[in-house]
Amino acid sequence: MAPTTGGAKTVVAHRNKKNSKSADATPKKPETKTLKRKRGQDELEKLKAAIQELDPKSPNLTKFTDLPLCAATASGLRASHFEVLTDIQKAAIPLALKGHDILGAAKTGSGKTLAFLVPVLEKLVQAQWTEYDGLGALIISPTRELAVQIFEVLRKIGRNHVFSAGLVIGGKSLKEEADRLGRMNILVCTPGRMLQHLDQTAGFDVNNLQMLVLDEADRIMDMGFQSAVDALVEHLPKTRQTMLFSATQSKRVSDLARLSLKDPEYVSAHEEAPTATPTNLQQSYIVTPLPEKLDTLWGFIRTNLKSKMIVFFSSGKQVRFVYESFKRMQPGISLLHLHGRQKQVGRMEITRKFTSSKYACLFATDVVARGVDFPAVDWVVQVDCPEDADTYIHRVGRTARYESKGRAVLFLDPSEEKGFLSRLEQKKIPITKVNVREGKKTSIKGELQSQCFQSADLKYLGQKAFITYVRSIYVQKDKDVFKFSKMDLDGYAASLGLPGTPQVKFQKGAEEMRRANKQASRMAFDVGSDDDSSDYDAEGKPKKKEVKTKYQKMAERQNQDVLSSHYRKLVDEGAEEDDEDDGFLSVKRVLGDKELDETAEGINGKEIAGAKVVKIGDQEIIIDSKRAEKKLMSKAKVAKMMGKGQKLIFDEEGNAQPLYVLQGLEDFQKEGDAKELRQKFVEAEGERVKEADVEDKELARKRRKEKRDRAKARERGEEVEKERGPITQLDSGDEMDEDPLALLRSLPIAGGGGEQSEEDEPPKKKTKKWFQNDSDVEDQPERKKKASSGKKVIEMGYEPDNLQDLEALAAGLLED
Repeated sequence: MAPTTGGAKTVVAHRNKKNSKSADATPKKPETKTLKRKRGQDELEKLKAAIQELDPKSPNLTKFTDLPLCAATASGLRASHFEVLTDIQKAAIPLALKGHDILGAAKTGSGKTLAFLVPVLEKLVQAQWTEYDGLGALIISPTRELAVQIFEVLRKIGRNHVFSAGLVIGGKSLKEEADRLGRMNILVCTPGRMLQHLDQTAGFDVNNLQMLVLDEADRIMDMGFQSAVDALVEHLPKTRQTMLFSATQSKRVSDLARLSLKDPEYVSAHEEAPTATPTNLQQSYIVTPLPEKLDTLWGFIRTNLKSKMIVFFSSGKQVRFVYESFKRMQPGISLLHLHGRQKQVGRMEITRKFTSSKYACLFATDVVARGVDFPAVDWVVQVDCPEDADTYIHRVGRTARYESKGRAVLFLDPSEEKGFLSRLEQKKIPITKVNVREGKKTSIKGELQSQCFQSADLKYLGQKAFITYVRSIYVQKDKDVFKFSKMDLDGYAASLGLPGTPQVKFQKGAEEMRRANKQASRMAFDVGSDDDSSDYDAEGKPKKKEVKTKYQKMAERQNQDVLSSHYRKLVDEGAEEDDEDDGFLSVKRVLGDKELDETAEGINGKEIAGAKVVKIGDQEIIIDSKRAEKKLMSKAKVAKMMGKGQKLIFDEEGNAQPLYVLQGLEDFQKEGDAKELRQKFVEAEGERVKEADVEDKELARKRRKEKRDRAKARERGEEVEKERGPITQLDSGDEMDEDPLALLRSLPIAGGGGEQSEEDEPPKKKTKKWFQNDSDVEDQPERKKKASSGKKVIEMGYEPDNLQDLEALAAGLLED
């Protein structure tokens, strides 16, 4: 302590000397907790008074310093280099500070994230929120990438606050997240994962929630998240402040009622703007047929190698196929892919790589179409037409972020051009048409075919990509834009490198319609083939006959079963008229389920020539072909004809008995009171158990007595014979009681020299073990003799298990 004190004095003396102050000056005392608390209360009261006097529509609000914010929030904004207010921030933050519910709509990249994060922090500061008060603010995002981005911005501007914040987006253990939820004041989450915690995490309390924020609210209120959001809102308290933000805001009364909004303030920063997209965004579209889209995309990427671009597709399967195929072709730029089926760790790593890259191409689905802020994106390419104009706005919003420049291009099929351009015009979106230079067009169809031929995995991805795209077009609601019948699906399948067009099943009605159209086309072909003039063209010259493959011939075959009844009549009549013509024309019949169910009386009361009778169960079935017999022997048909069997149960002795049948209520009541019946049953079972117990004890006693008798006999040297059945004596033919085996005993043993008893038989020599030598084997008899000459040894054939056996053993040892 002395050196520390001396050092402090030295510093003070140095400061006094330097500043020419008196030596009697004393250091300032630290502020006490009471004074600190009082000063905090005074600052909070001043902050609330400033918020009450704030005019939300004041034109003087241009910077964050003009807003009545606490010192922690102001310092966090200043350290993060946020100084000037954007239009949406200038309109929304003052109203939110006053406690109003907000409906905020602004262009993409206009700073909506800060528009709700600053009010969230200020709301908790005004409520004097602590870590022991639980969850105070809940921020919901539709995608994981956007949730991560919001959380990172919250960490930057809230670095000087004492609030705890958490990110709940899935991809991690539910138990690990549940252990931390109780300590969080602010949560950024996705709807599904948050609902899972509200339903399954015990002790997670949200009754004190102060603020609910929905970013990209139009997407969250969409049908995809509707059920999850409705269930989530049911867990939240009604008395809260709610804010909804999006680039395309919904003002439907039903949505506002579901979220319990009270007199919300609608804030639209760019409602009077001439366009719904940023003015520094250059937008264009290219009309390219569906089979040529990948060729156009390849040429576009090869032309813009020194750019950073995002390429949007409608499904994750398309993203995977294009990424894998283009990666093998090596376009000369770093390729990345991102879709919703990837694991969370992989998605975060790809997002980090694309953010830090200067030149890269990211193939993605709409998981990154909303709110995600990738820096310095030069191009946004939409290979597949978006489902509506709102999705288009969100996609192109990934570039031209906050006063920076950007460009976007859209690929449209000729059938989509007119309808989608009208949708963009309704949303005030300017877009110009551009044409692809002929010199920049490159066909990659042959390369993709070669890759699919060499790699079965890539071929499988191509088939899945085709199926998912066709289904996405088929289920689109806007039929004026997406005209399924005008799509060249065969050409699109060939452009993917597939050897044929995959079959796509939509629903039962569409499949039946397709089959009907196919059958109608076959009938038209047959009708046309009957006309002799069809073999000649319009000039009268004979047409060249096309070579038909085996599969085409099989497709043109007609169903011959329609004539089976006619053939059967001919066969039956011919058999009756002339027996010699049997076999001249024999046609095998196909028996259906209805005919197979007929019994031995015959089919329709007629006898069938060459038929045989097969008996299944109690029924006799008439069949006249092997195919019918094979069909009849199927498990389903046999089970149907065998009928239902009788269920049996087996008792302890293995005897089969019928299954117990429950007695009716009336019959049971006739037998008497239920309590008396129960008492009788218990008494009867008790008596039966007692009798069985007595029998078991008697049997055990007999076994113990027999065991003791055998032991005593063994001690006396007597041989104990096992229990055997009665020995059947051989009939010798006379009345003399002779032993029938005496003659066999008198015979000499084979290999011996005369009669020899067992006592005179030399002992057998034991075989030598693998670890013994000859000397050890010879010394064994001597060792046994030495051992036997010592103490008394009593041999017992069993282990003593009761007191009497132990007493007998002890008495034998004591005898001398």
